[in-house]
Amino acid sequence: MSFNIALSGVSAAQRDLDTTANNIANVNTVGFKESRAEFGDVYAQSLLAGGKTKVGDGVIAQEVAQQFSQGSLQFTNNSLDLAITGNGFFATVPGLDSRDFSYTRAGMFKLDSSNFVVNSNGDNLLGFPVNSDGTSSSVALSTTEPVSIPDSSGSPTATTEVKLKMNLPAGDEAKDPDFFNPDDTTTYNSATSVTIYDSLGDSHVQTYYFIKDSGNANEWLAVTYVDDQPLEDGATGAAANTVGAVGLGTPIRAMRLEFSTGGDFQAMYDSDDTSLPLGDATSVALGATILTNGSDPTQTITTNFALEATGSTIDEPTQYASAFEVTSLEQDGLAVGRLTGIDIDTDGLVRATYSNGTSEPIIRVALVRFANDQGLNQQSNTQWQESIDSGEALAGEATTGTFGDINSSALEQANVNLTTELIDLIIAQRNFQANSRALEINNQLNQTILNIR
Repeated sequence: MSFNIALSGVSAAQRDLDTTANNIANVNTVGFKESRAEFGDVYAQSLLAGGKTKVGDGVIAQEVAQQFSQGSLQFTNNSLDLAITGNGFFATVPGLDSRDFSYTRAGMFKLDSSNFVVNSNGDNLLGFPVNSDGTSSSVALSTTEPVSIPDSSGSPTATTEVKLKMNLPAGDEAKDPDFFNPDDTTTYNSATSVTIYDSLGDSHVQTYYFIKDSGNANEWLAVTYVDDQPLEDGATGAAANTVGAVGLGTPIRAMRLEFSTGGDFQAMYDSDDTSLPLGDATSVALGATILTNGSDPTQTITTNFALEATGSTIDEPTQYASAFEVTSLEQDGLAVGRLTGIDIDTDGLVRATYSNGTSEPIIRVALVRFANDQGLNQQSNTQWQESIDSGEALAGEATTGTFGDINSSALEQANVNLTTELIDLIIAQRNFQANSRALEINNQLNQTILNIR
């Protein structure tokens, strides 16, 4: 019997050594959770045996239990490196159409050739679909989908309106509009430009030239060019407001802006001297002469000069004694955007930014928790699967309920304390030696008995 007792001790010590060695080997494995060998004594007793004189039958390894304590964070420069602080696991699947869920704390993710987010094993990270405002449309594990980052942002949006706020200097020298020439800066007072987009997403430069009318100190002529070609103001009658009759050889239609003696914006007229509503110029078609790339030639541009009004007074544009100043210049068109960056919030919301200045919510990284983490079935590559002991997988958003936070550009290191493991290694070694010595003593006793004559 003593042989079996000592043998069980050797076997248990070997299991303890193996467990400790595995912890030490994975001290640098991201998302690894240390294990602990748990033992119980063996005490067999029959109904007729005397309990007070019964000796134990050794030791048995009951379980190698993983310890899901929090590991420290290691910060990186990769926004797709993710770490969970608190409760929860990332959910992954081995293929786009697979529902064979695996769960992990290792957040070393990257983009594959199809722009799907995968881990080092090639498994796809799962997330919840989101609405345009960033809220999740569903938080059920069955509705999760592989996280994908589009490398472009939708289709182009043609510019329809330009909003312009500026001050035209009251003290500027008046110019003769007949001598206007965009290539000669002495023939106009001020100019400003904005990039606009056609229906194909190609960019064009739209430039506004302002000329203080020599016939009236409080009136200005505004001329619009697109890609160095004049843009007519849309009027069709006899032109009363034109520029460039001498400088260009051909008169160019212009809008007339009228200010009060106090510098307030009072009226606006098209080239036919027809009064226009304050703050909104007539829509002008770009035409095939400017749009030579096959885009929609009927695209129209509306220039909104006055953006704010207080009572009956339009705040801008103005004609004050200060210098020429553009206080606001924006347009509503967009080119096709190319992916420039990825931001992931603590709640798991993935937001992509694009070269056209847009930012879109893409998806929300899903988290999963279990009633009993230690009941999970362990796989390789620091992944686990659901089991009867773990309970059913419960999905949810990070930072809600008992779910932890998601940290972007960070990785959770192994929760192994190397100093503690080295001490445990020494203890397990001593335990193994002691049980081996017990076997040796038992062997010597048996040999002594066999040698009695």
